[in-house]
Amino acid sequence: MSIAAVACGASAQTPQPAGVLPSPIAKMVCKAKAQAEIADALGEHSRSVTTPVWSDHLYSCRYVYPQGTITLSIKELSSWTQTYSYFDGLKQEYGDVHAIADLGQGAFITPKGWVAVRKDWKVLFVSSHLTGSLNGNSASGSAAEVVAVVILDCWSGD
Repeated sequence: MSIAAVACGASAQTPQPAGVLPSPIAKMVCKAKAQAEIADALGEHSRSVTTPVWSDHLYSCRYVYPQGTITLSIKELSSWTQTYSYFDGLKQEYGDVHAIADLGQGAFITPKGWVAVRKDWKVLFVSSHLTGSLNGNSASGSAAEVVAVVILDCWSGD
């Protein structure tokens, strides 16, 4: 499946380095607006979203559904070198089935259907642990791809 999206945040701003606290862009993935947009895209509301965790410049939360969970994480980095290294490390750790065109500044899907997206000095990782389908989105990759597109459509830069 090919998903083409125009990230609504192609910004001319200079990327900002990772800080002591998560950026507003990182925090938005767990907020009510993102929850509503993800529910609209997947056709099902999560039962809950776990309290976000911020550790080692990684901000994450889990969306809990009757069929399992979808975990979203944003790794904040401080340079292009760090960003490429982290992104490439995810490819090494999880495997790269194929690139996803027109999503962020680089994206790939793993053999499990999980999705990594690079945008500026941030990397979004969406892992789906669903045992059934959500409105026709399989437990494998399509739910993770849909969620990644929703998030990237809302990123507006640093």
